[in-house]
Amino acid sequence: MVAIANIKIWNKKVGVVLWNEQKNLGVFEFDKSFLKLGLDISPIMMPISEAKKGNSIFSFPMLNPETFKGLPGLLSDSLPDKFGNQIIDAWLAQQGKISSDFNPVDRLCYIGKRGMGALEFEPANNVAIENSNPIQIQELVKFAKEVLENRSDFHTNIDDEKGFSDILQVGSSAGGARAKAIIAYNETTGDVRSGQVDGLEGFDYWLIKFDGVTNQQLGDPKGYGNIEYAYYLMALDCGITISESKLMTENGRSHFLTKRFDRQNNQKIHMQTLCGLAHFDYNQPRIYSYEQAFQILRQMKLSYYDMEELYRRMVFNVMSRNQDDHTKNISFLMFPDGKWQLSPAYDITYAYNPDNFWLKAHQMSVNGKRENITLEDLLAVAKNVNIKKPKIIIELCNKVLSNWKEYAEKSGIDTTQITQIESQIVRFKL
Repeated sequence: MVAIANIKIWNKKVGVVLWNEQKNLGVFEFDKSFLKLGLDISPIMMPISEAKKGNSIFSFPMLNPETFKGLPGLLSDSLPDKFGNQIIDAWLAQQGKISSDFNPVDRLCYIGKRGMGALEFEPANNVAIENSNPIQIQELVKFAKEVLENRSDFHTNIDDEKGFSDILQVGSSAGGARAKAIIAYNETTGDVRSGQVDGLEGFDYWLIKFDGVTNQQLGDPKGYGNIEYAYYLMALDCGITISESKLMTENGRSHFLTKRFDRQNNQKIHMQTLCGLAHFDYNQPRIYSYEQAFQILRQMKLSYYDMEELYRRMVFNVMSRNQDDHTKNISFLMFPDGKWQLSPAYDITYAYNPDNFWLKAHQMSVNGKRENITLEDLLAVAKNVNIKKPKIIIELCNKVLSNWKEYAEKSGIDTTQITQIESQIVRFKL
């Protein structure tokens, strides 16, 4: 097991994290040379101003271990999530080890330089060979299914070593519960390669969400990629900032691709979720509010544009029934000059199920309410956070969502799903 890991960003040493096995707790300390740079990479919970006063050691024993794994949010954001951890656990089982043999600092070192955002962890202990050989999407789907279904033969009898190596390399560092991978995709040739290899000529870097791979917690239906694509198109027309996205078809499946926004011109961008930045625990739904998210934007002195952008997303989520709107689905980007901004939107899709604990109500409240949210509630939030002309934003969402069927048909969604979602979309009279 790894007890200490070094943390870097943009080739600069940030600090170290020490894992205390007895307390199941990670202790983080800023490097003195990093403090001189003035880069506030965790401005809410571990601000540079505090560290410069001599308080440069941080630990948070009261945080929910299920969410933060004993680490500060700055670091826990880089950990693999449910799907990535299942892949790693399958790799461990292949070597005769169990999950508990790999502590959270081990998992950070497994991620190494391959994580979302710009943080890097040393010593790297991943075994995935980062090569640029072609990857077959159908093979990734097959292995993703086997990982999620916990097939007994998957752990003990992996016949296709290349297929397993591929999913291990591209599927273990992306966050979230759904099966996904980080790929490099050449639109001209249709070739797919590992998204962990930089500088591939003719390739762009995408996150792919696999269609036809069921997530038990969220109950994804087949065709989920088509639905998310329709929502992407509607979000664009509602004026929401969102990364370029598309569908990739394969063997009757439609996988949703979205371009990575934590990479620009081969440069890594530091990324923190609201969960990691403010320690707003996404595994405790219905505790936090959109108003609290706006407060964090204010605390970080973000622009009015970002405030209005978050309001626009809140309105769209309410009206389109995206109720998987938890604190890991809002993120922030910090550039090498130290400036922060709200990240593009992501995970914008239909997410409502009255029988599902996670999806029967919004994860974050609006004017104190998580369901049956009214026009008055949306306007009350706008007044509270000083959003100009909120009715124009709401009216645009009304107009776009009224054309749901057109977006759905363009996206290849089947008639049953079109009708079901149509019946749940919320519209307001202004």
